[in-house]
Order: sequence, then C-alpha cells, then structure tokens
Amino acid sequence: MPEISTEKVCYIIQKARMFDVKAEVSDPDSGSNPTDDDMRDALEDFSDDPTRQQLVAFIRGLAEDEQIALVALAWVGRGTYSAEEWDEALEAARDAHNPRTAEYLLGLPLLGDYLEEGLDAFDESCADFTENL
Repeated sequence: MPEISTEKVCYIIQKARMFDVKAEVSDPDSGSNPTDDDMRDALEDFSDDPTRQQLVAFIRGLAEDEQIALVALAWVGRGTYSAEEWDEALEAARDAHNPRTAEYLLGLPLLGDYLEEGLDAFDESCADFTENL
C-alpha cells in the first residue's frame, strides 16, 4: 500500500475507535450541567464532537491519492475486495471519490476494525505506532 503510510492509517484507526464508542444523542437540547446528567453528554455523538472534528480534518487533509487508498483499504478490511484485488479496489475508490470522503468513512460503523483488517491483509500492523499516537 504505497499510497498511504501505515502510521497515518493507525492514527485514523485510533481516532475512529474513540468516535465509534459514542452513542446516539438522547437529549439534543440538553442544557444541563454535566454533573446533573451523569456526564452522559460526553459519551454522545454530537456534530461538534472534538474527536469527530479531528478525524474529519485529518482525512480531509490527506492527499487525494491517500484518501482513495484509505477507502480502498476499508473495503479490503470489510471483505469487499481481497488484498490481491488491491488495484481493483483502488480503481473503484478512485471512481467513487468525492469531497465527502471523510463523511463516507465516518459513516462506516466499524471503520477502525475495517482499516485494521485491511492493514492485516497486507501484513501491516499498528503495533509499532501505538506508542507515538
């Protein structure tokens, strides 16, 4: 996968997992004190969530080829393509590429797992990068 570095993918995996643990918003108009609601708002998926904002900004900041490779890697990880079909996955991701890549990827419910499985398909791992993230 020369199109995107493993370190960048590992950063996205880490942030995606932090984002994935967020729950549906139960009270969108909550104006209460965090202590009053047992800190539940901190675990809910608000659109201004800092983790989401960091993840979107990071993905948008990637070069187009890196964004395309990231989508293809997620597809390999979820089993849509195999590692041997990498060129096909890249071509399909290139054809589907648009300015909403970050939003598309964040819409995948297991993004972190898909990316990790994708790395594994290429004998790559985040083990060497977890201390630096």
